Formats: sequence, structure tokens, C-alpha cells
Amino acid sequence: DFLANLPSGMSHISLAINLSSMAFQDESLLPAIKEKLELTWVDAKRITFEITETAAVDNFEQTRDMIMKIRALGCKFALDDFGAGFCSFNYLKSFPVDYVKIDGQFIRNLINDDTDQVLVKSMAEIARKLGKKTIAEFVETPETISKLKEIGIDFGQGYVFGKPEPTLLPNN
Repeated sequence: DFLANLPSGMSHISLAINLSSMAFQDESLLPAIKEKLELTWVDAKRITFEITETAAVDNFEQTRDMIMKIRALGCKFALDDFGAGFCSFNYLKSFPVDYVKIDGQFIRNLINDDTDQVLVKSMAEIARKLGKKTIAEFVETPETISKLKEIGIDFGQGYVFGKPEPTLLPNN
């Protein structure tokens, strides 16, 4: 409803929604998403669902299946906190996600840590080869933005762009 209620001049705005591993086990999730899309007439491409890497691997097959079904509706998908889990690259290859959100532990000290720079660059190259866009979390300085651009990261998220603000959404 949030996107549907925006003025027409703001049709470029999109929304990211975090999903827990429990949400993927709820059989009403897919019908609820379908219903909301039909009722609001919002372009599904404006909605990106996010699941953390660790939550995604809890129930790998069921999660992968649900991601494919939600993407078939036209929505996008992001694998959040990438790099924080074990065997990350195997999951990146297996999950049909659109974005890879690189965990903030690799970004916080990026400017001063050569190892983090090598790791983030590797993540960006692998994601690009797999046809996925990258989002760096915890971007807090203009210097970090410059380094991320140099490394080849597509997008950033963090306080340098703006602090999170509460949004009042209706319950239905």
C-alpha cells in the first residue's frame, strides 16, 4: 500500500522488504504477495525482498523454491549479509537472487584494510559474473563511496546516504 499511495511523480521509488526464514515456511506468503500486487497495481519490479544468507540456508530447497516463485511474479530478490556465512559462494551460485548485499563487516574499515578491499573486489567480480548487482552495507563516508566505485560495487546503503526513518504502514 505504501508504494500504491505515492504520488505519480514518485513512481521511480521502490521498496525493500526483509523476510525471515519463518516467512518462507508460511504457505500464505506467496498468495498474500500475489493478492497485494493485484489489489494495488504496483509494478512488481519496484519491490525487492531480502533474506539473510544464514536464514536462506536454514531450509535451502524450500527457500530456493520460494525465491523462484516470488521472482516469477516480477519481484526482485536480494541475498542480505553476504559473506557472513560459511560457503557463501556456493549459495550465491545456487540462489536465483538479483542483488548481493555485502555484509558491513567488510565495508566498515574498507579504506584502511587491504584485505577487506581484496575480498570486496572478489565478491563484486563473482557477483557480476553471475549476473547479480552488488550493494555494500554500512557505507558511512564519502571516501568509502569512492573506494566502492573504484572496486566495482553497484550500490551502497548506509548513513552517508541517510539514516533509517520509521514508516507508518497500515496493518492490512
